[in-house]
Amino acid sequence: MNNKDIEKHIADFVIENQQKYYRLAYSYVKNQHDALDVVQDSIIKAISSKDTLRQPEFIKTWFYRIVTNTALDYIRKQKRAVVSEEKTLVAYDTGETDQYPDIDLQKALDELPCDYRNIIILRYFEELKIEEVAKVLGENVNTVKTRLYKTLQKLRIQMSA
Repeated sequence: MNNKDIEKHIADFVIENQQKYYRLAYSYVKNQHDALDVVQDSIIKAISSKDTLRQPEFIKTWFYRIVTNTALDYIRKQKRAVVSEEKTLVAYDTGETDQYPDIDLQKALDELPCDYRNIIILRYFEELKIEEVAKVLGENVNTVKTRLYKTLQKLRIQMSA
């Protein structure tokens, strides 16, 4: 594939799966506008790093990884930002309240370490196979299985309390 074909393949794939990637970004940043920014930044990163996609059949896990890393980078940047003025807070307030269908589950997921939360989100919310989750996270399949098992145990305990 030449560069134009790769760019078209990426664009077609992202357009076809845009809702999945928006949902994934939203699960990290928990805000509609930020999620859209993460997806947009991910598309730009994907197109600019198209040479790293060596096998087009792996575009799904390749792009999931880009979105995940972009969302995590965004969260890190947000933690470093210090907002001190009332005007600044008002400027960023969209007036919209994000709604979660299951607040207890969302709270339990938020309390998990990032590595464990990523596995749950990718496996159950994005419905990736364990092998795909391992590729996205750059982990061994057995590591993902172990973390998944431990995380499900923690969630059961938290949700039953």
